[in-house]
Amino acid sequence: MDDLVGNAAVDYKGLLAIRSKTGGWLSNAFIVGIEVSERLSTMGIAVNLGTYLIGTMHLPSATSAKIVSDFMGTSFLLCLLGGVIADSFLGRYRTIAIFAIIQTLGTGILAISTKLPQLQPTPCNVHYSIKSTNCEQATTSQMSVLYISLYLMALGTGGLKSSVSGFCTDQFDETDEKEKTQLTLFFNWFFFFITLGTLLAVTVLVFIRDEVCRSWGYGICSFSMLVAILMFLSGTKRYRYKKTMKSPIAQLLQVLIAAIRKRRLQLPKNDCFLYEDNSDSSRISHTDQFRILDKAAIMTKEDYECISSLTHNPWRISSVTKVEEVKMIIRLLPIWTTTILFWTAYAQLVTFSVEQASTMERSIANFRIPAASLTAFFVSAILISLATYDRLIVPFLKKWTTKSGFTSLQKIGIGLFLSSLGMGVASIIEVKRLSIAKANEETSNILPISVFLLIPQFFLVGAGVGFMYTGQLDLFITQSPKGMKTMSTGLFLTTMALGFFFSSLLVSIVKKATTTNINNGWVGESINKGRLDCFYGLLAILIFIDFGFYVLCASCYTSKIIC
Repeated sequence: MDDLVGNAAVDYKGLLAIRSKTGGWLSNAFIVGIEVSERLSTMGIAVNLGTYLIGTMHLPSATSAKIVSDFMGTSFLLCLLGGVIADSFLGRYRTIAIFAIIQTLGTGILAISTKLPQLQPTPCNVHYSIKSTNCEQATTSQMSVLYISLYLMALGTGGLKSSVSGFCTDQFDETDEKEKTQLTLFFNWFFFFITLGTLLAVTVLVFIRDEVCRSWGYGICSFSMLVAILMFLSGTKRYRYKKTMKSPIAQLLQVLIAAIRKRRLQLPKNDCFLYEDNSDSSRISHTDQFRILDKAAIMTKEDYECISSLTHNPWRISSVTKVEEVKMIIRLLPIWTTTILFWTAYAQLVTFSVEQASTMERSIANFRIPAASLTAFFVSAILISLATYDRLIVPFLKKWTTKSGFTSLQKIGIGLFLSSLGMGVASIIEVKRLSIAKANEETSNILPISVFLLIPQFFLVGAGVGFMYTGQLDLFITQSPKGMKTMSTGLFLTTMALGFFFSSLLVSIVKKATTTNINNGWVGESINKGRLDCFYGLLAILIFIDFGFYVLCASCYTSKIIC
């Protein structure tokens, strides 16, 4: 008789799953295609959406960057909503299926909108890097269709990203040593494959959009997602499913409200007098951090009578385990806060850095590299950093120390430092590019300076992403309660969202603060007439300061003290 899984996972019929017939790497192969296609669509669109907005829709440079940042920010912010929906209502399987269809619809509308002339303003014969007063901007109705397609995609991304990784981990039984080992290898392979999807997006798809037809490129995104959905549905009988639990948001609120109601009560001197209803195997040991929340577990006479009759009110009393689960989430928040600025720097790679590349010499022999394809160096840096860490750093640490690799907190710190360094280098490179632009202001749209000068900034920030993403994903999944893992994945992804939103806000603030009647400002109509070097320098300083705060928060997290 086949062995049954030991983690309470069930098959598609609702029966306890059989190990040999469900789950494992084969099931994940059907699931991961959804995430690869999502990356192919979202990143493929984001990296050269700016050039479309400037060159075809005739929007100013700063406005274009804001639209791209808002689109990416909303995509990641909605991941938190997707996580709550999956954990509390639909389950991960149905959430993935529904939101993948929404993603396909969004890319399909975008493909149509870029094909139909009536959904675009009248063309003008001017290179998109230079603003012309003769170019008509897109009308409100034309922009509305574009916004509908983008935010349908954002909604689809939000539902997918928070659920796919969680559903993949459901395919492994953590109670089995062999499958537990496979699970530890999963996240590296997962991130590796979705990064390959990004690499295809910024090379093959960008080339098709720039050199063949933009609508064809977006149509391929829609078709690839449709194929991925069919593959995903074909694996239905092989998947392992976990039943949805009570809303994690409700649990957070129950503990907070119960603690507020009992805020005037004194905590017992012995913690064993606090209420606990979980078995020994599922209990979480009490900690002294955030003691104010422990008041939610104080048993009053009224609580004792209700518990005795098995009708206790969760809004009046919570178990120690539930209180500790809330503490786990709260402890992550300082780390969460100090990683937002990292993704603000990342946002520049899909906005201003691509626009920089569009003004520079990109020809190799008779082939002209699409500006957005320069982000391939950024993606390559991620892959190289992952491979270097796995094949060189980990073996070195195992040989010369007792460690098997960097901790998740150390990875995040390395990512922040590399990001600060990358933006500093970007500032220096932009000084050189601007000097060439000033000398050739009246002679050429394409500056006589090689686009490969941008490689260091792509590489440093890209390597930072390799450490930051894996560090955050590991921290937020392993250090969160079991019933909140999808929501906590969404919480991690909201740092990307807020990074993009802060990027948009920062661009607006800097533009307003630096623009005068005689000065174009740091970020304005055209980067050749702005001071993008100053903007990059400002980001480098802000991230370095943030890195200092992160080191303090990480020290507090490790020592479990309140800072």
